[in-house]
Amino acid sequence: MSKTKDEEPVVLTVGSQYRVKSLESRESPLITHGKFLGYTSIGNDDGLCMELDDSHKDMKGRIRVIPMHMLVCIDIIKANEKKDEKKKPVGTMYG
Repeated sequence: MSKTKDEEPVVLTVGSQYRVKSLESRESPLITHGKFLGYTSIGNDDGLCMELDDSHKDMKGRIRVIPMHMLVCIDIIKANEKKDEKKKPVGTMYG
């Protein structure tokens, strides 16, 4: 399957809703539902930051960090538009 030049790669966008399956134990995965907040570092490892939704009951609103090496799959529930974050040119100001 080849891509056309108009197709962009799938990226995780801040504020989007995802269902993440990660390793909790050998017997059962950990399922996380919530809003993607971004990435973080834990020592030398990177992690996904998720704000838990109401399906987590009393944990709603808490932030879960899932180490990248523990990810099994990510389901996209509701994706936000990717923002074009081009930096403004830095110019010289004369006063």
